[in-house]
Amino acid sequence: MAKVTLDRLRKVYPNGFVGVDDASFEIADGELLVLVGPSGCGKSTLLRMIAGLEQISSGELRIGERLVNDVAPKDRDIAMVFQSYALYPHMSVAENLGFGLKLRGAGKAEIERRVREAAGMLELESLLDRKPAALSGGQRQRVALGRALVRQPQVFLLDEPLSNLDAKLRASTRVEISRLHRQLGTTMVYVTHDQIEAMTLGQRIVVLDKGRIQQIDTPMGLYSRPANLFVATFLGSPKMNLLWGEVVEDDGLKLRIGDGVELPLRPQADSVERVRGYLGRQLTVGLRPEDMYLGEPGPGHLAATVEAVEPVGNEAFIDLGCGGCELILRVPPRDLPKVGDSVHLGYLAEQMHYFDPENGASLRA
Repeated sequence: MAKVTLDRLRKVYPNGFVGVDDASFEIADGELLVLVGPSGCGKSTLLRMIAGLEQISSGELRIGERLVNDVAPKDRDIAMVFQSYALYPHMSVAENLGFGLKLRGAGKAEIERRVREAAGMLELESLLDRKPAALSGGQRQRVALGRALVRQPQVFLLDEPLSNLDAKLRASTRVEISRLHRQLGTTMVYVTHDQIEAMTLGQRIVVLDKGRIQQIDTPMGLYSRPANLFVATFLGSPKMNLLWGEVVEDDGLKLRIGDGVELPLRPQADSVERVRGYLGRQLTVGLRPEDMYLGEPGPGHLAATVEAVEPVGNEAFIDLGCGGCELILRVPPRDLPKVGDSVHLGYLAEQMHYFDPENGASLRA
């Protein structure tokens, strides 16, 4: 096990495209850290730089205390699980699990012992004699995990390992990976574009966009205190509601949205002066779907029109139009309004988020 330290890592391709720009953070010994972001954000490139599969243009990468910028992948003491299972079709599960150890010259008894241990952890004992063609997708992914596991590396790198699985298998394999991490205590770096995977697996999450780190925090830290509009709208399903308009002062601070709609603002102490600085200017306000609710007409409640109702079992989503803004509510699946109904919305003012509409930065301290 080892910590991993990235100090101003940069990846520039021959055509001048910057894949990763100024990435600096430390992955603690034994931590499960997730890199998340949309396609093309640089997360897989960053993982491949840690693995040694992408050359580092500038900056320093250390595994433990060792500088590994110019160390070959095979000498970095890491193991990688790819999106594709990449199993040898002519080999049995046992042979696939032990092949990496065989290449490194491990003895037969050592290979058998480690293969049995990995198979026991991943519940593959009854499948050791099968070929990959006789396995389900979930079983193949477990073999791919096991092949990395038998290596007993300092660092595990996982590049979207669940993207080929169906929703049910993804959920069960997520639990499997989380359990393995707790059991082994090994440093893991996990790449995904799926925010649910990121939020449920990561002890900390690095959010990337266009090659740059947007924010690093715990899952709930990112959710409750996003640093900018990108993080606020990327994490959370359904995504955060955004309302925009001019800040005015009329018996308190308000956001004038349009069509005569005014939203009273009650910023918390750490951001009230920053919000006041936008008087007469445009401001973007964010509210999570669970922080708005159907209420009665009254001061501070917004009039809206129901555009769609989506019951999904234990909850329902209500799509609304309000002053030119599109909103969505997460509500209990009871006494739901109908499409076309006029409704009034209340909200939890203490859960409001405030963003500069030009650079997207949060106004909260």
